[in-house]
Amino acid sequence: MRRTALLALIVSLALPQLSSAEVTSDQTKLILVKTITGDISPKSVRSSGTGLVSAHNMMYRHSITIYDANTQTLIKRIPDSVKLSDFGYSKYSGTYKGSPVEGSFSPDGKYLYVTNYAMYGKGFTKEGHDVCSPSSGFDTSFVYRINLSNYKIDGVYAVGSVPKVLEVTPDNKYILVTTWCSYTLDVISIAKQMKVKSIKIGRYPRGIAVAADSSKAYVAEMGGSNIHEIDLTDFSQKLIHVGITPRAVVLSPDNTKMYVTLNLAGKVAAWDLTNNKSLGSVKTGDAARSLAISSDGTALFVVNFKSGTMSKVRTSDLKVLQTIKVCAEPIGITYDAPTSRTWVACYGGSIKVFDNN
Repeated sequence: MRRTALLALIVSLALPQLSSAEVTSDQTKLILVKTITGDISPKSVRSSGTGLVSAHNMMYRHSITIYDANTQTLIKRIPDSVKLSDFGYSKYSGTYKGSPVEGSFSPDGKYLYVTNYAMYGKGFTKEGHDVCSPSSGFDTSFVYRINLSNYKIDGVYAVGSVPKVLEVTPDNKYILVTTWCSYTLDVISIAKQMKVKSIKIGRYPRGIAVAADSSKAYVAEMGGSNIHEIDLTDFSQKLIHVGITPRAVVLSPDNTKMYVTLNLAGKVAAWDLTNNKSLGSVKTGDAARSLAISSDGTALFVVNFKSGTMSKVRTSDLKVLQTIKVCAEPIGITYDAPTSRTWVACYGGSIKVFDNN
């Protein structure tokens, strides 16, 4: 062996070796691996964590599309048409269409729940609007349940006007739904299969995060500057002032920190839930919208709608590690933990999939 090669070998053996398991998400780079197109106009994407990713295509395509998270191939296109009378809503006759906005998978992996911005058919006469209030008189809407064993809609739940984000609590007890125009958080009981409570939030409630033990929910009031911390045992509230126009909310894996996008400021803000104090913020782009966090909690992924970019942010110090020009109007984002991939929904009709390598 030549002397230089021998020295290199000695040095390499002396240095500590990082295994792939020890590489954290804030040490990797985002690399585009696939662009998914087709008959889609995704408002959001959501990983099940069990091999599926769903996209919710609004009234522009009247569908939910389901993809294999490993191969990024289309598994199923699910039309949003239902007969509401089949689910006990006898005043509605005929077939109705929805407009899928956001989705949330049940913790047991059996179901996907989807909100509909509005419903279309006989009896629905006043479609919702982005500028509204409870006095506007816009139509109420429905949440769908999709059975993942056959990809059929097998449950329908009445909620308020213009439902946006929904989250299933980790204990599989409630489905929590923000209703943009009703200004409420609607609570659906999974045991009773119906809405059991509406909690007043304020102007334009949107993002939701739920603690791992299902004790608390954190709801963004996008028309104000607060996150509403809601005790899920008695539905009492307290306010956390994070900054104007909070939109999306995620929690750290240990549930001690909360991260929030501030839409108008184009920032991501961090909050210490243990000590109830701000941990600062960082500018990521114009109109910071949806937000996701890596499974190890070291990196955030945020789409900046007006900038056409996605930013990767280190959680330890809120440093922007990477900003990628991803597409016009990136609107949704999800992190798929088993593959360590980040999926971005582009409103114009595509989904971008990125490796974290």
